[in-house]
Amino acid sequence: MRLFQLALLCLALFVQYRLWFGHNGVQDYSRLKAAVTSHQDTNAQLIKRNKVLKADIEDLKLGQEGVEERARNELGMIKPGETFIRVLPGQQLNEN
Repeated sequence: MRLFQLALLCLALFVQYRLWFGHNGVQDYSRLKAAVTSHQDTNAQLIKRNKVLKADIEDLKLGQEGVEERARNELGMIKPGETFIRVLPGQQLNEN
């Protein structure tokens, strides 16, 4: 009977060791859970970016306003008859 109890104790210790430190144990689970959370955050950011890009594509396909806005902001183009005014930040005076 003592041998049987010793065998059960050894088996229980082995199972506990495998649970905490072995392959697919608690450490692996924690590491994989953190990786999944990180990938989900990255995917959420990419989904938001894709939505913005799709909206830009639709705007460029449908109307001239989007093309005109891009030309003004990215290329610095202006319409004939318009005056381009550029406002530069002023210097701040330090008065003591």
